[in-house]
Amino acid sequence: MTTTPKIQVTDLHKAFGDNEVLKGIDLSVQSQEVLCLIGPSGSGKSTFLRCLNGLEKVTSGTVLVEGQRVGDPKVDLNQIRENIGMVFQHFNLFPHLSVLQNVTLGPVQLKGLSKADAKVRAEKLLAQVGLADKADAMPHSLSGGQQQRVAIARALAMEPEIMLFDEPTSALDPEMVGDVLQVMQDLAEGGMTMVVVTHEMGFAKNVADRVAFMDDGIIQEAGTPSEVFDHPQNPRTREFLNKVLNV
Repeated sequence: MTTTPKIQVTDLHKAFGDNEVLKGIDLSVQSQEVLCLIGPSGSGKSTFLRCLNGLEKVTSGTVLVEGQRVGDPKVDLNQIRENIGMVFQHFNLFPHLSVLQNVTLGPVQLKGLSKADAKVRAEKLLAQVGLADKADAMPHSLSGGQQQRVAIARALAMEPEIMLFDEPTSALDPEMVGDVLQVMQDLAEGGMTMVVVTHEMGFAKNVADRVAFMDDGIIQEAGTPSEVFDHPQNPRTREFLNKVLNV
């Protein structure tokens, strides 16, 4: 029995004026699969991620999320987005709201959850990301790693089916990276469907079900972590990995 992919991308192109950033991407993500996108800066990884939830309008091709076409005027984009949590490079927390208020805002305003129920959910999620004691703290008092874990909790508070991560550790001090990656690994082990743009090769190798190497707006190679990291077929993949892994 074949199941419908959570995400199905077919011949995706995205151009900004004359600059074609995505040049025909075909990719699917199954339920509970973790897909890591690796590749040099400027290869189109973040643009691809933003096309998945309609933050960028595709130039041509199709993006289906749980069978619904993103960008179709007949489809409610906000409803699709409620099922897709996104965590960015920069944490984008509301500076004037406490940690707890940041996490409860979406479920109360967008999903109609009562403040009491949203608080219970938020406290559980903050405990899950190791920040139970920071509920009343303001974002400016937290480290970058702590703020990013709050951002993950905030995304999870909407109870998404899919989580997108856009280089979630690239703005962090090196010693704070591990805590965020651990939260992401826990999510993966819990069965969350995830698409992760990352420069953390160890995470991609150890946590991903599949790895896709992007360069120059296309997927040059995709496969299991072992296939991509240990037996890359594409010369460009080998060149990239030799540089980043210092092989």
